[in-house]
Amino acid sequence: MSVTVDGDKSGLVPVRVRRILRGPRAESVPALVGTACTFIGLIDIAAGVFPRFRHSRMHAFAEVLPGALGPFAAALSLSAGVLLLLLAHGLKRNKRRAWRAAVVLLPAGAVAQFLYRHSVIGVLLSLALLALLLRHRGQFAALPDPSSRWWALANFVLMGAGSLGLGLVIVSAHPYKVVGSPSLTDRLEHVLLGLFGLEGPVDYRSGVDWTVGYSLGALGLLTAVTTIYLAFRPEQPAARLTEDDEARLRELLAKHGGRDSLGHFALRRDKGVVFSPSGKAAVCYRVVSGVMLASGDPIGDVEAWPGAIERFMDEAKAHSWTPAVMGCSETGGEVWTRETGLDALELGDEAVVDVADFSLSGRAMRNVRQMVKRIERNGYETRVRRVRDLSDGELERIRRAAGDWRGTDTERGFSMALGRIGDPSDGDSVIATAHRTEGAARWGSPEAAGPGRASGRAAAGDGWADDAGAASPYGDLRAVLHFVPWGTDGMSLDLMRRDRSADPGMNELLIVAALQASPKLGIERVSLNFAMFRSALARGEKLGAGPVLRTWRGLLVFLSRWFQIESLYKFNAKFRPRWEPRFVVFRNTRDLPRIGFAAMQAEGFVTIALPRPFRRRRTRTARPCAHIRPATTAEREVRAA
Repeated sequence: MSVTVDGDKSGLVPVRVRRILRGPRAESVPALVGTACTFIGLIDIAAGVFPRFRHSRMHAFAEVLPGALGPFAAALSLSAGVLLLLLAHGLKRNKRRAWRAAVVLLPAGAVAQFLYRHSVIGVLLSLALLALLLRHRGQFAALPDPSSRWWALANFVLMGAGSLGLGLVIVSAHPYKVVGSPSLTDRLEHVLLGLFGLEGPVDYRSGVDWTVGYSLGALGLLTAVTTIYLAFRPEQPAARLTEDDEARLRELLAKHGGRDSLGHFALRRDKGVVFSPSGKAAVCYRVVSGVMLASGDPIGDVEAWPGAIERFMDEAKAHSWTPAVMGCSETGGEVWTRETGLDALELGDEAVVDVADFSLSGRAMRNVRQMVKRIERNGYETRVRRVRDLSDGELERIRRAAGDWRGTDTERGFSMALGRIGDPSDGDSVIATAHRTEGAARWGSPEAAGPGRASGRAAAGDGWADDAGAASPYGDLRAVLHFVPWGTDGMSLDLMRRDRSADPGMNELLIVAALQASPKLGIERVSLNFAMFRSALARGEKLGAGPVLRTWRGLLVFLSRWFQIESLYKFNAKFRPRWEPRFVVFRNTRDLPRIGFAAMQAEGFVTIALPRPFRRRRTRTARPCAHIRPATTAEREVRAA
């Protein structure tokens, strides 16, 4: 497929070629500087912690220095070393602020090395790194990352723990100068008091107490200053979709939304977006742990994709973020790799069911057919409707039920989840619901087992009563499936939620109902779940699979205890879909662990947050739906019951 470059006058020069013509990117210099900064920081810390060399050639010069200069130099060397360690990661990522701070700290560390340890080698190393920073200052121009007040709390916890551990080393680094034999408790108390500038129970001879006191005080001051700086610096929120951005994306989806089943998920309001110069294509992304994650294919005209991709790469370079794409199609992967020089790896397969070919008849569909018939006999009925056809009251009930049935503290999903239900702007979305008809027997109850036995569930007002007599706040609603539009003739599965007390097989029932109702809705294709590493699971269980493939499948089956890997593959395979491969695009192999961790954070599998007792409710940044109303007192009482 030939793709011209959006914004290029000739239309013939790929973005990748233009980048090469501009000159190579010397990515090794920041990495070298960051590693050297770590090394120099460790030297400075060692210089401040351990006693100076008494047999140094410069010792005679030190004798004429003021008496307090030695302890002060030790504290300065220690502080400079700790700060250099903190800045090393920022220097590896080309951060301008880290460069400025390192240029100030390196001379300070060199002076401390000379005054306290009289180390000429330490001074020369610091000055050599300073010269390298000044020589390549043009490469350290990356903008700062989005920040929040939570970084201040994280800094306080990590710096406090590090200061405590380093303080114990400082207190114990002078074994021949300690008076008596202080216990570990005494040393801990001395460190804690020293961090606040107070004297502790441990005594030293020959003026060592001044050196230890200055060093502990410097650590405490360093922790306080860095925490205060992070807490009161201007907050830079992460990029979010504006109303104008969303309107432009919807226009692109209206014209080109049928190309990618994940296109509608670009409308998540916790994503940022970059548009091509002509505005005919866009790439949506989120920044997680320094990784700029895009999902699916670019939105819009495929001829304009390179322009949007170039804007994406420029934004990643400006902030020194690691670029990555999750779940792009084969066509999208080809464009990404050709235009940027990135690499691609097959991540899994998307299950797509063609409505015209779907049928419950046949031996292959026997299990699904029997499960659906059994649930229907137990008194369940299904309804498949567009969101715009549901009343505000029913949408609110479905929304609350989906939230309560989630099963986790955080909403999962990023690349294949919209993150909302029933928004007025998503009127074309489809909701499939399962309801239990009044008087139906409960699954596994005595009434279901045979006549003459009482059911453990009875009607209670407009809801249902469980065995304890508590009314359900959601009436007869038992399960919900939400689909988002995929062009004009398709839909893509967004979420599946069900009441844990409902009969098994609710999801199968609703998927079958949605597929059977699709012709009336003008739907010809339905995208189901994504099955990660499906091909490895499928080939590994076949006769004749090699030992490497069988081992890889065994590892995936083992990981399925914690992640839905094998279960999603088997669930999707029930409906006899066709499999569409999806890929992850990355810069180099060493970035894969970092990209994988960032993707797990974005998808909600890994959550970095406070312990539950210390969490506070935060307001949503997304724009609220106009029809959402607060729960009434009666509704809150029912939910509490």
